[in-house]
Parts: sequence; C-alpha cells; structure tokens
Amino acid sequence: MSPLPLDDTLYKEEHMEFIKQETGIHDPDALKDHVLRIQKKAYALHSFACIRGFRFARTVISQLPAYQQALKVGKERDGAIFLDLGCCCGSDIRKVARDGYPTQNLLASDIFEGFWNIGHELFMSTPITFPVIFLAGDAFDPAFLEPSTPLMTPSEIKELPPPMASLSSLAPLRGHVSVIYISAFFHLFTEEQQQHIACCLAGLLSPLPGSLIFGRHIGHSNAGLRWSLRPGRDGQKMFYHSPESWVELWEGVFPKGSINVEVELEEAATDAGQIREWLVWSVSRI
Repeated sequence: MSPLPLDDTLYKEEHMEFIKQETGIHDPDALKDHVLRIQKKAYALHSFACIRGFRFARTVISQLPAYQQALKVGKERDGAIFLDLGCCCGSDIRKVARDGYPTQNLLASDIFEGFWNIGHELFMSTPITFPVIFLAGDAFDPAFLEPSTPLMTPSEIKELPPPMASLSSLAPLRGHVSVIYISAFFHLFTEEQQQHIACCLAGLLSPLPGSLIFGRHIGHSNAGLRWSLRPGRDGQKMFYHSPESWVELWEGVFPKGSINVEVELEEAATDAGQIREWLVWSVSRI
C-alpha cells in the first residue's frame, strides 16, 4: 500500500513553540520551511503517520499528569536514569532536558537510528551540543531487551549501572532505570506483544519508591480487537486496552502491592486529526 502524500495543511504553527525555543527560528515562514524540509527527509526514511501529522516535531510529555513526578525523581535522585523508548526524533526527551532533568542521565532508544540523526537537524543540534546517549535497537529482540522479574527491594541491586556510553543493549540496565517514558507505542502491537513489552519494562524499572513508567496510547472504553482507521493500517484489527484491562496488565506483571497504577481515558486527536480515545497512564513503585 502506497503511503499517503504529505499534506502541508496539517502543519500548525502553534504546535511548534518548542522548536522555536530550541532553534531560535521565530520567523513563521522560515520556521515552516525548516520543519517541512525535515519532514520530507523523515517521511522518505519511513512513512509513518507520526511524521505525516507532525507529531515528530511536537512535545506531548509535559502534558501528562505524571510528568512532574518524573522531573522530581530526576532532580532529587542521584544518577536517576530516564529512558525514552521509541523516541523517534527526540522531541520529548529534549523537553525533559530543557526542564532540568540531568542530561547525563537521559537515554533515548528507537529501532530507527536515522530518526535520531534527523532530530539533530530538526533542532539544529549536534551530539556535542545535545550529548544525550542514543541506543538503536528492537524492543522485541531478546538480545536487546528481554522480560525479567522485577526487583522487589533496593537490596537486590548488587552493582552500579554500567556507563550509558558503553551500552549496546538495554539488558544491563535491569533494575536501574528510574523513569521510563513510552508513548504512542503499545497500541501498535498485539495483546501478547503488549504483555511482553510490559514484562520487559517491569524488569528494567528500579525498585526504589517513586520510580515510574508512564505514557499515552490509543485505548477504548472496552478492551478488545477493533478495526483500525490509522493510515496504512486500514483493514487490520488492533488490540486496544481499556482502563480496567490496563490496570490488570500491570498488576499481573509486578508483585502484588508493589505498584500504583493510574489511568484515564481521554479523547484527543490522532496525528491524522481523527478523534480517538487515549489511555493516559502511569505505573509507580510504592
């Protein structure tokens, strides 16, 4: 199936405030030309809906209820690793850095390294001016990330985490990640695959109280398979969790009584401008 053509009318200047701040491009025409040029390059790499709808150039993370808790962990806990899994061009993790999370503790990961490089072009940065470690890898590759039993207590952590610059996979970070952000990710996969990723993330999360996993993705008031209307997925059924099934998933992954799950179902537009129900959620260690 051929990708949908790019549509300049989907560009909204009010969504580009963060890029203005980061690049210093304040002229509306120059800003639009810059973003559209980068969009074409990214869409040629992979024709994802998030590229066509300009999600790659916007920040969502600071609108989520758990965001302030995530920043608090980063500012108050020494060496608190923040992982953005499925980071695309890195807009959200740049917002985290801008808001004061120590840059040396940030880690971005995506299956496509090209998007991270395009992010440097988009924000007019370099690995020197924005020295966040990027790790390319497939979250479903057991050599990169595999399910593991969550640690119960801090005493189970026997070693310090390895230097992030030395990592070739996420596996050595078991029990060492204080904050995991994963957005617009889970709804892309089957129910079984979503369970698998939840188990992987649970193993990475630190057992220290306040450690958290949070994000947002498409959901539904009733869990189950539903026809997708997402561009490129017409005619496919997707598994969407409900708030109730989402809580059950995480309470089945972590030891009983070790987490607090908060989830809301909200209506919001997709990157294609369609109204969808979204799960906005967080999982915190108690």
